[in-house]
Amino acid sequence: MLRAFSRALAFISVLVSISAPLGSIAFAACENTGSFDRWLAEFRREAAAEGISQRTISAALDGMTLDRGIIARDRRQTFFAQSFLDVVNKLATNNRIQNGRKAMQRHQAVFQRAERQYGVPAPVITAFWALESDFGVGMGKLPVLRSLATLAYDCRRGDMFRKELMAALKIIDRGDLRPSQMIGSWAGELGQTQFLPTHYLAHAVDYDGDGRRDLLNSPADVIGSTAAFLASLGWRRGEPWLHEVVLTGDLPWKEADLAVKHPRAQWARWGVTQRDGRPLPRDNMPASLLLPMGRNGPAFLAYPNFDVYLKWNQSLYYSITAAYLATRLDGAPPLSRGRGPVEPFGMAETKELQQLLRRAGLYNESIDGIMGAGTRAAIKAAQIKFGLPADGYPSRELVERLRRL
Repeated sequence: MLRAFSRALAFISVLVSISAPLGSIAFAACENTGSFDRWLAEFRREAAAEGISQRTISAALDGMTLDRGIIARDRRQTFFAQSFLDVVNKLATNNRIQNGRKAMQRHQAVFQRAERQYGVPAPVITAFWALESDFGVGMGKLPVLRSLATLAYDCRRGDMFRKELMAALKIIDRGDLRPSQMIGSWAGELGQTQFLPTHYLAHAVDYDGDGRRDLLNSPADVIGSTAAFLASLGWRRGEPWLHEVVLTGDLPWKEADLAVKHPRAQWARWGVTQRDGRPLPRDNMPASLLLPMGRNGPAFLAYPNFDVYLKWNQSLYYSITAAYLATRLDGAPPLSRGRGPVEPFGMAETKELQQLLRRAGLYNESIDGIMGAGTRAAIKAAQIKFGLPADGYPSRELVERLRRL
C-alpha cells in the first residue's frame, strides 16, 4: 500500500516489464551480526511490553525461522525498462476495466456508502483494487509473518519492518486475522489492496459488520478500508484527479512538470484542451501538465488529488497508470498515443545519456539506465541550455549536442 519502499521500487519511475530484464539494483551491503534466535527472543519481550498477549505471540512466532531467500530478494531487486505506453497497456487492460465495472455494479451500495463517508469515488478505489491484486486473485502466496520477521531482523531495513511485524501481531491480537491467514507478498503486504500491517492496523474498517476487519476475504471491508486510507492521505471530496488532454500547439514546455502548478485557465490560454477538443474550464483549479513521453506523447493534467496517488506509490508511471485506469472506469475513452512519433530510449541509450549529462555537470546520480526524476530534471536543464523544447524527454538531437560538448 502506501507502497512500502519495496512497492515503489517495483515500479521505479520508468519501468516495470515482464518481458526482458535489462538490469538490477544492488543495495548497499550490511552485515547481520547477531543470531536470529536471539533477535526473536528480544522481539518477543518487546511485543509483550507493548501489551500483546502471550497467546498471540506464541501463535505467531513459535517455531519461526529465518528466510534467507527473502533477504536475498530484498537486497537485489531486478528492474525492467519500458515506455509509458507499454506500462499502461500491460497494467490498464481491457480485462481489468471490464472486471472493474462489474465490481462497481456488484458492490454499488457499498461504494456509495464509502463515497458518502470518505469522499472517494468508486472508480478510484476500483482501480487500486484491480492493480494491486486483480480483485483478490493475486494477493501473494508467502507467509507474511515469516517475511516480516526476516526483514525486521535484517540490518538493511530492520527498524521499518520491526514496526510492521509488531503491527501484524496487533492485528492478530484484536481478532481480525489468524496467523495462518496472513498470506501475502514477500514484503509483508496483506489483502486485496495490499496494505502494509501498519496501514491495516490504522485504517482497516469493518464494513460488513461481522466484527472483524478482513481485507483478504470481505469485499465490503476492502472497499471501505481503501476509501478510509485514501482519505487519510488527503483525498479531496468532489475534485478530479487526472484528465487526459490535447496540446494544440507549442507552449512553454518547461512549465510541464509535476512540481509546477497553474490554474486550468492558464493551461487553456496556452492551448491545452480536453481530450474531445472542448475547451478546459477557465477556473482556478490548480493542475500540473504531465508529459511522460514528452511533448509528442500522451498528455495529462494532474490535480491536487493526484498527489494521493504518489503517496500510495512513489512511482510516477504507476501513479499515472492507476489514475488513468480510474478515469477509464469513470467513462473516459482509451488513451491516445499523442500527437506525433516518440523516439524510444532503451536502457543502454539512457545510460549513455546519463554519462553525457554527468560530463556536462548536469547530473550526479547513478548511471543506471533508469529515466527517473533526477534524469528527467537533468534532461530538462540540458534542453534549456541548448534552446530545445524543455519537455524533460530525451531526443537524438539532445544526445548529439551533449556529445559535442
